[in-house]
Amino acid sequence: MRKQLEGIALIGLAVEGWLTYGAFAGPEKLGDRIPIHFDSAGNPNGWGQPHTLLILPLVTLGLYLVITIVAQFPGAFNYPVRVTVENGARLEELALGMITWLKTELVWLFAGMQWFSIAAARSGKGVLPWFFPIGIAVVFLTIGRYVVGMIRTARGAGTGRQEV
Repeated sequence: MRKQLEGIALIGLAVEGWLTYGAFAGPEKLGDRIPIHFDSAGNPNGWGQPHTLLILPLVTLGLYLVITIVAQFPGAFNYPVRVTVENGARLEELALGMITWLKTELVWLFAGMQWFSIAAARSGKGVLPWFFPIGIAVVFLTIGRYVVGMIRTARGAGTGRQEV
């Protein structure tokens, strides 16, 4: 499953790059002033230069690379439970699964933010105000699911039971 998620994350990076490239070199180039900040209702309330659209893909790429490097050292993770010989392998598996899901979710969240920003710049209209809160909720639900799985694994390690 992790390999598929890695592929989906890479597709998200490519989509974000393609969106950004299209905003600068595509048939519908952006104007000199674009919305760069939105209020809680999704209406633009801050304006800037089009080159500010380069920040989000660079941050996304940086996060992707940092998370990918961190995932190479699961023994150095700070687990929410005590790691033992009995539960160590399962905790590592859960942690790597969580990291892969989070990386994929963040890449697509940022790609969506880039898409909405470009669409708002082209149309002059606002963005969907629910997109970002739902994206953040998904990230926190993923963390919660895996932390609960780790706690259940730690509790079940002594009995031979390991749950997710």
